[in-house]
Amino acid sequence: MDELNVQVSLYNRHRNGRYSSYKGTVGKVARNVLHQHFNETVPFKVLHTDVTQVRLADTKWAYVSAITDEASKEVLAFQVSNSPNSKLIMDTLDELTENIPEGIKPIIHSDQGWHYQLNYYTDKLSEKKFIQSMSRKGNCLDNAPIESFFHLLKTECLNGFPQCKDIGEFKEITKNYVDWFNNRRISQKTKGMTPCEYREHALAV
Repeated sequence: MDELNVQVSLYNRHRNGRYSSYKGTVGKVARNVLHQHFNETVPFKVLHTDVTQVRLADTKWAYVSAITDEASKEVLAFQVSNSPNSKLIMDTLDELTENIPEGIKPIIHSDQGWHYQLNYYTDKLSEKKFIQSMSRKGNCLDNAPIESFFHLLKTECLNGFPQCKDIGEFKEITKNYVDWFNNRRISQKTKGMTPCEYREHALAV
């Protein structure tokens, strides 16, 4: 396949490998508040965040930082960059604050990636009175809800686009997917409703 320059037309796990931002203890490591108890049913109470990467056709990487709601599965923030830097993380938090009601003080659970340990991130959470929670080192199951979303993103969204030509195309495709995911995709986990429908239903009860 390499000699013939042939590419598979399906999602390739190796090409789109899981991004690891763990660099040891470089700042503050928060306690694990959740302990894999992913049973929240009220929106905006427990949120999950992480960063993943996708290889583009121009051989560069696209990095996705997202925040999802444990109860509704809604994607509350979704940012794409060509670098997994502090701006990507802070843009994600800024988008989150625009998309949740004022005064909400959720738990935000992440892994122990270096960006989530440093002052610019922890200070922002403290300023907003968000509760920080972290997975145990090297245990992706501790943050399974966001891992599940990234899996769906790469299989449902990128299956038809095995390699986006550049980050511009990737942003456009994933933006449309997130809109579809929030407003049209139903699942048993949300009682046959879309994430947005479930959020409205749960908050009205």
